[in-house]
Amino acid sequence: MIAEKSRLIAPYGGELIDLLVPRKQLVEQTAYARTLPYVQISPRVECDLELLAVGAFSPLTGFMNRSDYQSVLDTMRLADGTLFPMPITLPVDSGSDMTLGADIALRDRKNNILAIMTIEEIYPWDLEETAIKVFGKYDTRHPIIAEMHRWGKVNVAGPLRVLRLPPHLDFAELRRTPAETRAVLAGYGHPNVVAFQTRNPLHRVHEALTKRAAANIDGVLLLHPVVGMTQPGDVDHYTRVRVYKTLIDNYYQEDRSLLSLLPLAMRMAGPREAVWHAIIRRNYGANYLIVGRDHAGPGPDSRGEPFYGPYDAQDMIMQYADELGVKPMPFTEMVYLEDEDRYEENAKLPNGAKVRKISGTQVREDYLGKGVPLPPWFSRPAVAEILAESYPPRHRRGVCLWFTGLSGSGKSTTSEHIVNLLLEKGRNVTVLDGDVVRTHLSRGLGFSKEDRDANIRRIGYVASEIVRHGGMVICAAISPYRATREDVRNLVGAGFFEIHMATPLEYVEARDIKGLYAKARRGEIKDFTGIDDPYEPPLHPDFTLTAENTRAEDNARLVVERLIELGFVRPD
Repeated sequence: MIAEKSRLIAPYGGELIDLLVPRKQLVEQTAYARTLPYVQISPRVECDLELLAVGAFSPLTGFMNRSDYQSVLDTMRLADGTLFPMPITLPVDSGSDMTLGADIALRDRKNNILAIMTIEEIYPWDLEETAIKVFGKYDTRHPIIAEMHRWGKVNVAGPLRVLRLPPHLDFAELRRTPAETRAVLAGYGHPNVVAFQTRNPLHRVHEALTKRAAANIDGVLLLHPVVGMTQPGDVDHYTRVRVYKTLIDNYYQEDRSLLSLLPLAMRMAGPREAVWHAIIRRNYGANYLIVGRDHAGPGPDSRGEPFYGPYDAQDMIMQYADELGVKPMPFTEMVYLEDEDRYEENAKLPNGAKVRKISGTQVREDYLGKGVPLPPWFSRPAVAEILAESYPPRHRRGVCLWFTGLSGSGKSTTSEHIVNLLLEKGRNVTVLDGDVVRTHLSRGLGFSKEDRDANIRRIGYVASEIVRHGGMVICAAISPYRATREDVRNLVGAGFFEIHMATPLEYVEARDIKGLYAKARRGEIKDFTGIDDPYEPPLHPDFTLTAENTRAEDNARLVVERLIELGFVRPD
């Protein structure tokens, strides 16, 4: 249900701005929108539109025009000098039929009309420039940089008339706008509010950290988890919210804590994102923000190194704290003091303290992955039960083995041997072979870069659904472009293994069973991978194999033995 009016707050003393169409005009405007050319927006843009509409991105009032966009890239400020570190844009295909001054409708994935935009500006944007300035470097292992390769090549901007907010059928009682959140917080009667940004389940260390933060400011805790788009492979938001509800209802003070959901599409931009999160939480009524280690970090880059330093985000948000009106509450790692039955920061440990801790990797691999219960000192029993329900042992989880390599490098042959070995060990497996998919799923696609990417993403989508439901899938396709493979890795999430069939070109061309390389050399086949179209090998694949002087069954055995070691396949 849409509110009668929703207003942006004005943190710098400016006038309030309406974005949502009044109810009495809604029917007329919706009928008008049905007649307009439209853009079907992505889930990321859908999240952005919702937070623009309710004022969470205030003082931003719409998707950025060229001057704001460039200024944010270069200075972390809008063109008028207002601090805002994250570009918020509406990218569309450059061939779209759009005219300056015309209206377009914005529709979601299910074709619901959400808004009308009057186009005031259409401008190109540069992927590498954006990546370097926002994320610090161009590296397609970053999930957003990989995703950016399929964004439209131009951005459009102009005034918005929002007809309805994106519909949400889950946890409706916890989805509050900034104005609604501020109203609830004001009723608690405490001037200070500390927000906790989270995209992961809470364990007892987080519980101790958040309670201490609220006590330190004699204020209220705003537990504000992101339920829009987070890091690929994260725990799904349904599981996380069940955990938050269990904790907030049973282990926090009712008059000192509030659970409210944030439909944000994170960018995993580290320091810049920390400043952005502070602006958003200020709009929701907080004047403090808990900032932990590697805040909004995307994990390792393509060289296996962290994108950001562990405390870069804390340093940047501290730099802008006065201007933001939000003070960071930095915390170092906390551990459990076994003899005292309490948690403490590493930097404040008494001499000789006996401590216990479990890393996130251990939680996933040594406990949930093996079906071992989490210890009660680490996680509340009710929380451990929820996580165990959602995350069964590894041998019951989904896995994607993604083969990539030149035509004739041994992808399909090795896959066949892996299938037999897995069936022998009781795991059913689906095979998505590149040639077969071309016949059935991608009929009509050609071999341009765009069509090749579309084919690979179709395979990736099907694979992600199989993995999500606990199945094992082997994908054998050339998939020549690194950014597209990284995009598929993010789509599939946890359980994705990249297998590079690194058979040399000279070897596969000499064998050339199908005669394709000979045709490509004669010019009868254009844009053939390895001849006149590039193959971008993985930088850090999970497996590197070759068909040269190696039997396919031996390669297959190496892969399956590793899956057994990791627990995805039970040993005999």
